[in-house]
Amino acid sequence: MSYKILLFDLDDTLLDFGANEAESLTTLFQQYGYAFSDELFQLYNSVNKQLWAQYENGAITLDIVLNSRFSETMLKLGKVVDGMEWESLYRDLLGDGSQLLMEGALEVCRQLSTTHRLFVITNGITRTQIKRLKQSGLYDFFEDIFDSQSIGYQKPSIEFFEYVMNHISDFHKHEALVIGDSLNTDIKGGQLSGIDTCWIYRTKPSSPADVPSTYTISSLKELGDIV
Repeated sequence: MSYKILLFDLDDTLLDFGANEAESLTTLFQQYGYAFSDELFQLYNSVNKQLWAQYENGAITLDIVLNSRFSETMLKLGKVVDGMEWESLYRDLLGDGSQLLMEGALEVCRQLSTTHRLFVITNGITRTQIKRLKQSGLYDFFEDIFDSQSIGYQKPSIEFFEYVMNHISDFHKHEALVIGDSLNTDIKGGQLSGIDTCWIYRTKPSSPADVPSTYTISSLKELGDIV
């Protein structure tokens, strides 16, 4: 199959969000006088995931997710903090942090941008994701960036992908490929939209994937053989 349009997820597909998140959270909590431990990360992660799940189910808005995740985390520790203030600083730290590339990301995007049309599809915050792309050196390889904050829907919703398809000129499903690390957002979204998918797994799964993908690779460098 020959593809012309490549739809790349960003976090943990091209950029190492895990490393960026850990660095940013550590600095954030330290600036407010708290040591950032594994236990505190687990608490924050639990609160954050619950809020995102509520947002995905339509129970709360994105603003509530972002502006309450830190205040709710600290409230569980008996501390009252300004969630909006913490979120603002966290966004700055994410954007200014070390934008570590996943292995092969720069080389693969540079090469494919000469033969294909590249786009970013991300469940992220507009300003932060654009800043991270620019600092990583990837920004100029992409024709456009589609993020959930601007669109108003998240992957894997069909509304997100319909928006993307409607805003790319000369888009044809059979010429497009979704590339990402998440089965539940990237691969499922592509499947629901009728677009071929490529799942990047960097740790060998212990059982068969719950969501089937058109292709599976363990490194971005394998992408050239597919597209």
